Amino acid sequence: MKTLHIFLLLVGVAAPAVSQHLPAPVDDNDYAPVDLQEAKLGQLLFYDPILSGNRETACATCHHPALGTSDGVSLSFGDGGIGIGQNRKADPNNLPEKRIPRNSPALFNLGVHEFTVLFHDGRLEADASRPGGIRTPMDADMVVGFTSVLSAQTMFPVLSRDEMAGSYNENEIGKLVRQGRITGSGGAWDVLARRVADIPEYASAFTATYSHLDTPSDIAFTDISNAIAAFVSYEWRSDTSRFDAVLRGTEQLSGLEQKGLGVFYADRGCADCHSGSFQTDHKFYVMAAPQIGPGKAATFEDHTRDDGRFRVTGRDADRFAFRTPSLRNIASTAPYGHAGAHADLSAFIKAHADPVRGLKDYDRSQVILPEFTGNDFALLDDLAQTDAITNAVKTAPINLSDGDITAIVAFLNTLTDPISKTGRLGVPASVPSGLQVPTVD
Repeated sequence: MKTLHIFLLLVGVAAPAVSQHLPAPVDDNDYAPVDLQEAKLGQLLFYDPILSGNRETACATCHHPALGTSDGVSLSFGDGGIGIGQNRKADPNNLPEKRIPRNSPALFNLGVHEFTVLFHDGRLEADASRPGGIRTPMDADMVVGFTSVLSAQTMFPVLSRDEMAGSYNENEIGKLVRQGRITGSGGAWDVLARRVADIPEYASAFTATYSHLDTPSDIAFTDISNAIAAFVSYEWRSDTSRFDAVLRGTEQLSGLEQKGLGVFYADRGCADCHSGSFQTDHKFYVMAAPQIGPGKAATFEDHTRDDGRFRVTGRDADRFAFRTPSLRNIASTAPYGHAGAHADLSAFIKAHADPVRGLKDYDRSQVILPEFTGNDFALLDDLAQTDAITNAVKTAPINLSDGDITAIVAFLNTLTDPISKTGRLGVPASVPSGLQVPTVD
């Protein structure tokens, strides 16, 4: 503690004010170990559209390294879209039924041990009391064999009509999902596994990587998911930013960046929620981020709101609450918010500091949306709904000047990690299926 105190004085920060929040430096112990051969197999699967119902959408379609492991738009199209990022548009020959209802989250540091709650609403969570150690919306139907929460998370998009599965009248995966046939022989996951096993290059790679596989016919969907998780863990580990160097005592911030560090960790309470080495407490708060797009509704529901954590817990106190995101590489992951309603980081911080005022003053020109039919601002036009959201806010506003916000942005830029942004294995030139690898023009 004495060494930290001296270091903080050297970089110009009041030690008592900051040291109580400044996190410990990140090291290998924070991360789950990764087998490189498994990660290389996962790399091919991540960029291969073979896992989508119509063989047109890969994981990388909505999580591309050139777009901060996201897709650069507020709400995009999965199945039924053409192109990548801001160039993505609806396919006139296979129109999507609706936009994906939530912003595509970044994938940095998901191999960290403490990341045990995933998705914006936390519907996937480590739970030792459940079979396989994971609590999911599938409940008792969840199969065992996923090596981690990340492994389970990576494969839920293949079951989503709007993300990767497609419609029931388009392909066998969409049909099986519609019928509720997910697990077991002949279920959606099994059919996808057979697709992969039937490709010789994948068949040999899987049997060479996993000792429990005697023949390609033994390849299970969990093996595919585990390989993708290994890749994500390895590829986008982020702990070599300038801020990491500060924590390790090998670099000092100064000027605006140093002021921003002080505001973030000492003056304004940002680190109360964005705490720890990865700037998240993994908890859920109502911050009144604008709800745009189709909202998150069940098949039998007809509304455009997103109830957030409430959809998982059923508790009124959790309505409109969303998980605190990690801030690693945040300068590269716009737009911001669960629906991606803010394209500008400074504007988002200002709204975040005073959520009620931020929602009332929201500038709709912030959205980045591929052209599509429908009213993307239906909920914002409903005063009763916006009042319900602002009334649910429990967080007191924080007084931030324009100078404070500029300084915070300067500090947040020091969380950018060039190695993790580029990725360690990179984008493959081709994949074993022969399908097109998603690329950014």
